[in-house]
Amino acid sequence: MRLYNYWRSSASWRARIALSWKGIPYEYRPVDLLRDGGEQYSPGYVAEINPLSQVPVLELEDGRRIAQSLAILEYLEERFPEPPLLPSDPWLRARVRQLAEIVNAGIQPFQNTPTMGYVRTQLRGDVPAWLRFFLERGLRALERSARETAGSFLVGAHPTFADVCLIPQLYSARRFDVPLDPFPTLVRVEAACTALPAFASAHPDRQPDAPRP
Repeated sequence: MRLYNYWRSSASWRARIALSWKGIPYEYRPVDLLRDGGEQYSPGYVAEINPLSQVPVLELEDGRRIAQSLAILEYLEERFPEPPLLPSDPWLRARVRQLAEIVNAGIQPFQNTPTMGYVRTQLRGDVPAWLRFFLERGLRALERSARETAGSFLVGAHPTFADVCLIPQLYSARRFDVPLDPFPTLVRVEAACTALPAFASAHPDRQPDAPRP
């Protein structure tokens, strides 16, 4: 398999965690989202890899491709069910997906580079205020919802899609100076996740395209 991704992309990070958790070897294919206006906008990438000009994209052994991080996670879970990233109970599986979507649909799109660029240049808005509002709003919802199911992780005693989405999001929150003191459940679960090798190996700073000092 081949993963088109960017070292600091939170959606790419999710895919890396899942691949590492399941022990799936893959080729790391970097796509620089900033160089020369963004390699994801190059004609070849748009035409052949992803018409939405985003990462990640997972290319399978036969050349077929899957875009969107949660679609990638679902594919990996179905094809490589062990070790799982979804619980067996149907209600808990739905709750995992709910928590993952709070991040995927309710927070992350508002911090994307194109979104921030549009707010800054077209709407002439206060980008830091925009970010704080949506990140804090989403994290409050995630904290409150997770308290109903949290054990060592957001849903029970084992990592799930919800934790895979949580870790990159807290990294982004710190990057944008959002205080995390109001979210003790999330921070506690983050510590449990980052102690696991699969999560640690997927960290942006450990990727081959990360800037070096």
